[in-house]
Amino acid sequence: MARNIVIVFLASILFFCFSSISICNATSSIFNPVSFEHRSAALELFSATDGSFTSLEETYEALRTFQILGVEKKAEISPVACPLVVETLTSPSSNPEKLFNALRVQQILKCGVDADLFEGVASKLEAVIKDASSLLDFYHSVGSLVLIKNEVPESNIVLGDADSTFHSIKALSQSDGRWRYGYSGAESSTYAAGLALEALAGVVSLASSELDESMIVTVKNDIRKLFDSLEKYDDGSFYFDEKVVDTAEHQNALSTTSSVVRGITSFSAVTPGKIDIPGDKILGLAKFFLGIEVPGTAKDLFNQIDSLACLENNRVSIPLIISLPAIVLSLSRKDLLKVQVKTVLGSDAPPVTVKLVQAYKTSAKETPVLENQELKFDPKSSIHHLDLLPLGIDIGNYIFVFRVLLQDPGQKQIYATGGQTHIPVYVTGFITVDSAEIAVLDNDLGSIETKKELDLSKENILSLSANHLQKLRLSFQLTSPLGHLFKPHQVFLKLRHVTEVEHIFVVGNSGKRFEIILDFLGLVEKFYYLSGRYEMQLTVGDSAMENSFIRGLGQVELDLPEAPEKATRPPPQPVDPYTRYGPKEEIMHIFRAPEKRPPQELSLIFLGLTVVPFLLFLVGLLRLGVNLKNFPTSAIPATFAFLFHAGLGAVLSLYLLFWLKLDLFTTLKALGFLGVFLFFVGHRTLSHLASTAAKLKAA
Repeated sequence: MARNIVIVFLASILFFCFSSISICNATSSIFNPVSFEHRSAALELFSATDGSFTSLEETYEALRTFQILGVEKKAEISPVACPLVVETLTSPSSNPEKLFNALRVQQILKCGVDADLFEGVASKLEAVIKDASSLLDFYHSVGSLVLIKNEVPESNIVLGDADSTFHSIKALSQSDGRWRYGYSGAESSTYAAGLALEALAGVVSLASSELDESMIVTVKNDIRKLFDSLEKYDDGSFYFDEKVVDTAEHQNALSTTSSVVRGITSFSAVTPGKIDIPGDKILGLAKFFLGIEVPGTAKDLFNQIDSLACLENNRVSIPLIISLPAIVLSLSRKDLLKVQVKTVLGSDAPPVTVKLVQAYKTSAKETPVLENQELKFDPKSSIHHLDLLPLGIDIGNYIFVFRVLLQDPGQKQIYATGGQTHIPVYVTGFITVDSAEIAVLDNDLGSIETKKELDLSKENILSLSANHLQKLRLSFQLTSPLGHLFKPHQVFLKLRHVTEVEHIFVVGNSGKRFEIILDFLGLVEKFYYLSGRYEMQLTVGDSAMENSFIRGLGQVELDLPEAPEKATRPPPQPVDPYTRYGPKEEIMHIFRAPEKRPPQELSLIFLGLTVVPFLLFLVGLLRLGVNLKNFPTSAIPATFAFLFHAGLGAVLSLYLLFWLKLDLFTTLKALGFLGVFLFFVGHRTLSHLASTAAKLKAA
């Protein structure tokens, strides 16, 4: 039973997943603003060793990500990062890239660098700009000067020849809106376009006077051309893809799109007027970043969060994201349809109206079940909601089409709401099972021989009997909460023989009822001519059905004809690994009952009699006396003789210990060592006695 429940559960999950995939591919994905998962990922991906990262660039990316997500980490990073910042700014060998990364870290940590040091770095960077020959030199040098100007507002940092610098950077642009990294033979790059726009934004902010308006207009036209190369996914998200062949300069779609977004928002922030970019494309870029959900690398997470922060507050168009706290709604719990409209970082949106344009089942897209419903707004929770139960929404898989309208028409130039948003919604509920019955029919006349009612809300213990000339009919009706006929994804009838041979049949629906008729005459070969008891089991399951079930229906005793000689034999049944390799049944040993023992007094008398010979031995030694005449008198022979007698005593002590507590193997092991010792010292002792006796005879 447990195995069957698992199978049905997994089948339901697979069906739910495949349904979701097909829905998303056909319409759109679900986009949610930045959430707690991003904060957890940032703490995991940007894990410093004792507050230290591998480079100042990685340090800035970590600090910037933490700053946007509201994670306080400055106190841990400052003690290690600030000395590196000061060292980099004071080092004469630091190139513009190192200075740029150091100044970005300084901007967040406020390491207390002297203003004089900033002045010296600014002079060095101005010299680099005059001789710059690549886009990266302009990007790092101009960006560093902007950071110094922001760090020391009272400083008079300006680009004396801003027009010339602007033209030098603009000379790297291409007709399709992309840019080159250098003046000689470099390929066009979309990623480089973002860097160039950031550098041009820096030149505009550092200019001592307003630049030529025609140059600003030209760059805005380049931006519009750049947007002509936007790629698009089926879910409505837009992205830029890098097409540079050189692997040294190749960037993935996330970093490329992030570079362009930073460049566009930076340039629009410092130039007058507005860049003419459709709001749906800005919204599509936001969907691209949010569709990634939580990236797996620190670099990708920084690009995602930093780009979303740029889109959160920009002068082009601020995207608003529509999301559902829950896409599975239960009719039994009377769940409300809830919709949130937020910015990409989760801030509250301006006053908007959310309309449900239409809702249709995924199986009948041409027939809307709901149209033109306005959701009510709860200012306390900032949630738009709609009660679906009175609107006749039954259980099933739907596509809900929403539209967000700004209540203030003047904000249409500020916010991008996009067009219609398609979101999959799954409505679940309890299914009513009625008119369940099982019957044995006569094969020839179709008359009912046996008929019994079933209660599919619990297990059944019915007992039926049939032969090969009869039929078995099972029928029931499934009704949704609104009284409609419900067709679940899976309805199976299983018959299992006592030999564990199983047969599974799909139960079809005819009209308003589910019904299956098993003609045993045509199934004798499939049943391998196995007569006997069959357990019956019904499985009904669906992803929208909250009360999916597996119910035992009882048993049927089948009387089938004898199997012919060439009939197919039942397949061998798989052996359950648990029964083969699992714990075995404990074996209970029954020992022989101990024999009756003699009285304790008799045992003590016998013990005393066994000690009597030893006592007689001691008495005899006392009467005869101990002969020590031949005991060696010299030091070394006497030592060996003493050790020999001590070894004999140790052997006797070992026998006593064996009698009291030692086992045979331990005793033999110790006796082996003592035997070798006795052999050595005994041989030396006896050799000395033999030598002494030989000398006495010779004398």
